[in-house]
Parts: sequence; structure tokens; C-alpha cells
Amino acid sequence: MDYVVQLKNLPKENDFFIGFDSDGCVFDTMELKHKECFCPAVIKHMGCQPVSKAAREVWDFVNLYSKTRGCNRFLAIQYFRDLLKERKDVQARGFQSLELKELDAWIDRETKLGNPALEAEVVENGNAELHLMLDWSKEVNERVEDMVSGMTPFPGVMDILKMGQGKADMIVVSQTPLEALEREWEENDMTHFVGLIAGQEHGTKTEHIHYAARGKGYGKDRVLMVGDALGDYKAAVENNALYYPILPGQEEMSWQRLRDEALEKFFAGTFSGDYQQQLLVEFDAALPNEPSWN
Repeated sequence: MDYVVQLKNLPKENDFFIGFDSDGCVFDTMELKHKECFCPAVIKHMGCQPVSKAAREVWDFVNLYSKTRGCNRFLAIQYFRDLLKERKDVQARGFQSLELKELDAWIDRETKLGNPALEAEVVENGNAELHLMLDWSKEVNERVEDMVSGMTPFPGVMDILKMGQGKADMIVVSQTPLEALEREWEENDMTHFVGLIAGQEHGTKTEHIHYAARGKGYGKDRVLMVGDALGDYKAAVENNALYYPILPGQEEMSWQRLRDEALEKFFAGTFSGDYQQQLLVEFDAALPNEPSWN
């Protein structure tokens, strides 16, 4: 399937466009997925058993409690590796993290950082290091499928989706694998609200918005990204779109504010400017750059 064509072929049916991130934004899945699925698998496949406590702290910081929250899983591996080997308690134990130079090279040349692209690379080159990363990523997906079920959206999400119907073309903009996204949205009977569920197979979040919204006649300040992570904000900026943050730890308040005032401002054309800047100041303060152990 050509996922870019899917995005490009989305019809413009309304004057406004809204993209929604899913994990940690629409659904309260981030803590469960990372603590019960991603982190145990990374400790196993990267041989971090001797420093498991530090590894857990680093993984959670990278993926939940810092400005890299919500990044692509393979970028998260890079951040995790670099921060883990900088820790003095890890150095004191003589632990040597995997270098993963082949992963670095693959990330530099690949735009669709997902299992299909990595699997194709492994089949072509048979690289042992990339095979390890593919095994890790596949195990993560298996753990997620086994562990994550019955998740419901944050309070206020359904109100926003209903308010957007007939006014905005809406899609999911995520770096989660498509299978998991479709399962979670279908379980909650939410797929009919959006024109497309775009996952990591569709490319980056920036590409999702670019192909789905740009050049289709949405006017200035009529494209909005709703997300909980810096990657969501960057995707908005790179497409000259507006951004509404779902603040980590304050998700219910954030959805209520979107329902009670922000969405109305977006439709009225008064979202940009001072109001947008106020939201961005709050968003910047919500997540740190530096870990506490430094």
C-alpha cells in the first residue's frame, strides 16, 4: 500500500483541518506502554540487566518525562543509549551500552522509521545489529497487543470529535504502528470521526500534515495540530500550522479547555497570536530538558 498516496488523496470537505496525536494525547496509554512493554523489552535486547534500575529511569525520562516525550521509538533508542552511558552510576559498574552505529546510519538515511522499512533493510543487508533492533521492536508490538486493551479516551475527547464534525477535516497523526492505532480507535467506536488514521508507516508527523493538508486550500490559521509532545509541536511549526498542547499530567484540564474555549477560538480565527503564545509558554514549562540525575 502507498501510504503517502492515501494522505494526498484525502478530500477537503471542510474549511478547517485538525490532526490529533493518539498515544498520551487522545488515549492515556503512554505510561502503560512504556513501563510494561517498551522498557522491559529494551532491557532484555540491549543487555541492560546489570543496570536495570538506571535503564528504567532513563527510558522513562526519554519517553515520558522530558521534551523528547513521544518521539519515534528508534530515535528513543538513540537518546536512551546516550543518556545511559553518561550516568556515573552506570559507569561505576563498568557497563558498556551497545554502540548501535548501524542503527544511527539507518536513521540518517531512512525517512519512514518503522518496522516495514527496518525489516526491508535487514532482509537486504542481513546486519546483526539492525536485526536486534527489529527483534526488539517486534517484541514491543507483541507486548502492546497482549497488554494494552480496554483503553478509553481522556474525558473531553469525544466532545471535541463531535464538535469538529461538519466543521473540520480530522485525521490521526501518530508514530504508533497502524495496527495498534486502528485497534484502539475501533475499540472505542471513534474511527468514523476521522478521515484517516496515519501511523508510523505513513512517514513522519510532519509528512502526515504536509500531504494531508498543505496545498488543499485550507486558509491561514485553519490547520491545527493537537498533541502532547515536542514532536507534535515541531510537525505543526514545519507546516505553518497552529498547535494546541495537551499538557502531560494535566490532560483532563487540557481537553476541557480545548472544549470550552480553544476550539471556538480556532473556528473564529482568534487562536493565533497572544492566545497561541500563552499555550506555548505553558507547554515549554511542562517538560524538562535535563534529567534530575544530572
